[in-house]
Amino acid sequence: MQPWPRAAVRLVLLVVLVAAGYGAVRYKRPELVDFAVPRTAAARYLAHEPLYRPEDGHYQYKYLPAFAPLMTPFVWMRKDVAEIVWFAVLVVMTWAFMRLAVATVPDRRQSTRLLMWLTLLLTAKFLVKELAFGQFNLPVALLMLGAIVAAQHGRGRAAGALIAIGTFVKPYSLVLLPWLAWTLGWRPFVLCLAVIGVGLLLPATSYGWSGNLFLLHEWYRTVSETTRPNLLAAENISFASMWAKWLAPGAAASALAVLSAIVAVAAGLAAIARRRSAKEPNYLEGAYFLVLVPLLSPQGWDYVLVIALPAYVLILDRWAEMPHSWRFTAAVALFLTSFTIFDVLRRTLYTQSMLIGVVSVGAVLMAACLLQLRWRAAA
Repeated sequence: MQPWPRAAVRLVLLVVLVAAGYGAVRYKRPELVDFAVPRTAAARYLAHEPLYRPEDGHYQYKYLPAFAPLMTPFVWMRKDVAEIVWFAVLVVMTWAFMRLAVATVPDRRQSTRLLMWLTLLLTAKFLVKELAFGQFNLPVALLMLGAIVAAQHGRGRAAGALIAIGTFVKPYSLVLLPWLAWTLGWRPFVLCLAVIGVGLLLPATSYGWSGNLFLLHEWYRTVSETTRPNLLAAENISFASMWAKWLAPGAAASALAVLSAIVAVAAGLAAIARRRSAKEPNYLEGAYFLVLVPLLSPQGWDYVLVIALPAYVLILDRWAEMPHSWRFTAAVALFLTSFTIFDVLRRTLYTQSMLIGVVSVGAVLMAACLLQLRWRAAA
């Protein structure tokens, strides 16, 4: 009897993994709650109905209008089938994102297997939430990492297009615009803006020009109105939330959040200014700005740190080259971001930790570790 081809074995394992994972997720949840939001918006898009409705409460549609038509294929499926398909896509994306993040580390020091397992351990908290909610951070992460890989191969226009496409899944991708403009020149930057412009106009084919402008206004209103109520949410790790938790919401907290964002972006630009000291600078620079995503977004939930997976990979790979003091800093950062988990800390300690913003601190320390690697020209 001939042994099964390796591809067939992998397919069977994937099916088993998807079935087991989906069963575990649905055991305590009636649906993939975050997947249901854009799927509902897609149904409204097809019916030419308003996308942004305050009566939807916490689960209001907050994506750009152009994302709704991209979700229409899932409307044509039964809801339970659509959920299974999306869950399977997320499982595949998880593997692809981890594999690509490890494979593209420049001048890698550690083995692929070691980095894959350690990274999985450190990002499991975010990946589980991503899968359980049916979220959309993984496709954005793949597009953003794809832009970084494109830059590694000198394909600036591809990088710009990927960043633009990612914007319509979630505007997080815009965090890479300073890096794109500085390192790849004006053509990729202009192409990126052009693709974004075309995407913003896309819903006009269904809603008309004035209807599309109204949708964009409603998108801005929805995002603005839902930001303040979420500032003190335990899982919010943004600069805005961090300062609001420390000082209480107000002018001082808002000003310090803006200042923190300016300093963080300026530090990233300073790292880019030293890129000549690195053999391949794009990976570290991209990883740094990916760490900033949940910090800069006013509604940056802790699981959005899944986007920062390349930063975890790079810190683990360069661990031996970091001074002892920075290894300690990195260890604290990894613990605060990866192991602030209810099942580990239990209710009281977990609640207190989240309400004082320890994950935000961990993310800031991770960003600092990446800057230290650039200053030592280790990446």
